Amino acid sequence: MKKRNILILIVAVLVLAGAAVGIPLAKKWNQPLGESLQLPTLTPMEASSLTPEISPTGTQAMTEEDQPLAATSAPTEQPTDTPIPTATVEPLCGGPATMTVLALGVDSGGDADYLYGLADVINLVRIDFVTPKVTVMSLPRDLWVQIPGLAEHGVTEGKLNQSYFYGTRGMGYYDGPGGAPGLMARTMQENFGVNIDHYGTVNMVTFVKIVDAVGGVDVYLPYDVDGRPVDDKTEDMGYFYSGFNHMTGEAALRFSRIRKTDNVFARTNRQKTVICALKDKVLQPAVLPRIPEMIAAFQDSIVTDLSLAQMTQMACLLPKLSGENIIFGGIPEEELTQSRQWDARGGYETFVWDIDNQKVRDYIAQFQAGTFPVASEGAGCPPPVNSGQ
Repeated sequence: MKKRNILILIVAVLVLAGAAVGIPLAKKWNQPLGESLQLPTLTPMEASSLTPEISPTGTQAMTEEDQPLAATSAPTEQPTDTPIPTATVEPLCGGPATMTVLALGVDSGGDADYLYGLADVINLVRIDFVTPKVTVMSLPRDLWVQIPGLAEHGVTEGKLNQSYFYGTRGMGYYDGPGGAPGLMARTMQENFGVNIDHYGTVNMVTFVKIVDAVGGVDVYLPYDVDGRPVDDKTEDMGYFYSGFNHMTGEAALRFSRIRKTDNVFARTNRQKTVICALKDKVLQPAVLPRIPEMIAAFQDSIVTDLSLAQMTQMACLLPKLSGENIIFGGIPEEELTQSRQWDARGGYETFVWDIDNQKVRDYIAQFQAGTFPVASEGAGCPPPVNSGQ
């Protein structure tokens, strides 16, 4: 089975969730499921009329529209000074050439309706429908940024993940397009120059439901992972032994949240491990047919402005991705320096990662050009684990 990426979470859940809602698809197919960002983007957003049919195994035969157009054959006696026509490659699955999605994991403190929350997992996902290729760039939540449009509420700057918090309905500071993801997208555009087309947000409550709905995930650990408290302020995340681990949703969440025993970069790798395991489980033939009925438990628990048509395009692309064209990465650890910053809104000093914003802008520009992160060993999902059970 080919490797695929973090988008299986968004695709498998959101596509089928939309179908489970029971809305008239003919009328709603191309309409965003949530409020659009209304930001300048790099991607032409006109949807193709192609509606790919996804089989129960998640695969689809190449349609005529999917196939790259072949170069026109040259005449036998073509003059040597006549330009030879080159092949034109069309985007697969009726999608745009590329699409950039802001994918967020939100800590809402057990709140299932996104009234409050901090965006603790922040990923930019670039989907290339031509190559095809998917790159995922993780951004640290503790980057210090300027937050636009909230000066009247005493907010002009803060951590990157706070830009989501200040945009939540519970805070009531921001009434612009896209809600909390919209304010974060605007913050990222102003500080780093990133052009975001769409967003998808999942909180911890929903994450647990997703993992439990598919029967848990199987994770192979090359070494023990200790998530026990290091002080009286640290939550007990448990102890995970090396070897094969079957994790329920609650265990997978605890494993994904371990941070203080090492660092945020190791935590990001653990989150990637769980997402890859979830992808493997969702793609199993025994699980795929059951997803539509299971999805009802959390159909209203995901926030996105993608349309059903766009999510179907993304689902159609997954089987066409090769292992080397699924890449995870982020700002290199050596570029980040631990520092402290005064939070005027909160009235306290807080930890931040210090880095010149221009360096982040440069990495973002490379990301949007499709040249960063680069493919390397360990950059993609590992092969599915086999516990022998």
